[in-house]
Amino acid sequence: MVSFMEKKYCKDSRVVKTSRVFPSHTNNLDSLFGGLLMSYIDDVASITAERHSRRDCVTASTDHVDFLSPITPGDSVCLESFVVSTGRTSMEVFVKVVAENLKTGDRRIAATSFLTFVALDENRHPVEVPGVIPESEEEKKLFEMAELRAEDRKRHRQASKELAKALTTQKHWEPYLNAQIQI
Repeated sequence: MVSFMEKKYCKDSRVVKTSRVFPSHTNNLDSLFGGLLMSYIDDVASITAERHSRRDCVTASTDHVDFLSPITPGDSVCLESFVVSTGRTSMEVFVKVVAENLKTGDRRIAATSFLTFVALDENRHPVEVPGVIPESEEEKKLFEMAELRAEDRKRHRQASKELAKALTTQKHWEPYLNAQIQI
């Protein structure tokens, strides 16, 4: 069992998944359906988080999925994920999506995403995770910017909590029923 105070290299949590894009995977604009890509992203990121922590993990947030270039039938889509930073019990996972035209070999960054996972113990309580050691220039750049992303994430989460206070859980038809009863 890994001591949860040890640090691990980013590459130790790296996951790569490559899939072919078929017409059945596309939307009405003939590009990969965004929801399918988001599912792929959460899948590889969850494996990355568990590989890093060696614990069950839960998705705490998906900060962004930035769609940068369409992915079309005939392309392959390669997702690469790894832990770029950690908190005490949380891990920030970066996912890079590369599309490749299989006929020409042209490759492009099609999407990027940051997700946060929390490691859990047997009782589903948060548990400490190892830190990370970046090695490549890409890993170092992502690591250096992690604190800014964490601050943005905290502000966004607080704003979401404030918004939730103003939202209703009332069923959409209930105001009409109440209005009819009062007549």
